[in-house]
Amino acid sequence: MLEKAERRRFSAEYKLRIVEDADKCRNPGDVGALLRREGLYSSLLSTWREQRRQGALGELRSRKRGPKPRRSPESRQIEQLERENVRLREELRKAQVIIEVQKKVSRLLSNLETDDNDGKT
Repeated sequence: MLEKAERRRFSAEYKLRIVEDADKCRNPGDVGALLRREGLYSSLLSTWREQRRQGALGELRSRKRGPKPRRSPESRQIEQLERENVRLREELRKAQVIIEVQKKVSRLLSNLETDDNDGKT
């Protein structure tokens, strides 16, 4: 039975060493020989050089695959609390409107009762 091929993972130190070794190559074909010896594609070397130019190669480390978290847990919690705050403020506003209406209805009813009592006496 054939074994399933496993994805190669390269450490930050290895990537940095390969980029530096490639930069030291002066004769035609030296970079190609380096890549063949290491079993690498030229596209990897290009990617690693670009990462070094952007300053990321020095801080490279093994990372988990998949989408990167866009927000910190704290920012997600802040966003959730802000949404809850807006919802609760709206509920409070509605409750205050209802209380004001109840006060007006109570005043109207008490005015009607006093008017009825005034007319009967």
